[in-house]
Amino acid sequence: MKRKDFVKKSVAGVAAAIATKTVMGNSTSQQDNRTDDIVGFNHLPAPKDTNMNTVLHKANTRGNANHGWLNSYHSFSFANYYNPERMGFGKLRVLNDDYVKPGMGFNTHPHSNMEIISIPLEGDLEHQDSAGNVAVIKEGDIQVMSAGSGIYHSEFNKNKDKAVKFLQIWVLTNKIGVNPRYDQMTLDQSKLNNRFLQILSPNPDDDGVWIYQDAWFHLGKFSSETIHNYKIHKKGNGLYAFILEGTASIENQKLGRRDAFGIWNTEQIKINADENSTILLLEVPMT
Repeated sequence: MKRKDFVKKSVAGVAAAIATKTVMGNSTSQQDNRTDDIVGFNHLPAPKDTNMNTVLHKANTRGNANHGWLNSYHSFSFANYYNPERMGFGKLRVLNDDYVKPGMGFNTHPHSNMEIISIPLEGDLEHQDSAGNVAVIKEGDIQVMSAGSGIYHSEFNKNKDKAVKFLQIWVLTNKIGVNPRYDQMTLDQSKLNNRFLQILSPNPDDDGVWIYQDAWFHLGKFSSETIHNYKIHKKGNGLYAFILEGTASIENQKLGRRDAFGIWNTEQIKINADENSTILLLEVPMT
């Protein structure tokens, strides 16, 4: 499917052109068409339903695009992967699990009106953008780019001898046309042990990086049989839990490596690390 056809077909019209080895000079930047009532339509809570709602996304049900230099697993519809049942989870639009070969990467391409978060899992990722930002992010770093009124950027594996693995996450913004901004931080790894460390929020003065959205991200590394109760920060938000490593049970749902579990219409969620586990929690508005 050509990208222009996908953009017409997708609910929000926000999936990026899949990066290739050639510069995407004529690519259409993704726009937020404010179809917020439709995005994630199959995940929205029923207005009169007072019971917890859930959706299970097993790792082997994700979309996959293997371009040789890039091997990417898509939790939600993206580029040539289109699944009407996987258009996002509330304001969470993209969660890509990317593997980039040495020296390769995404050439310069545009974004607008989107919050883009990158979390390296292995290796070093070099960022450059049209605002003049040049940086390298590595395992333990969190990067955020508010695309705002429009920005061009590129992302490359800085190393010539080893792959880079990272998560690419897009969240729909709650402010249109803001000045683009870039930020990154390095996590204190000791604070991840058996607790969820806040790595993102809507508050510039809070822990972690921040974005233009009422979203909170947490990351934790847990030893076997560790139990944690997570409280939703804002009414109407849902939680998308992504198991990076190990196994865990969330509200009695058994999850393995790269499985995901979405939960909404509740105020508190019980998380049990069944074995040594690394878990990423993405709390986002559902409407």
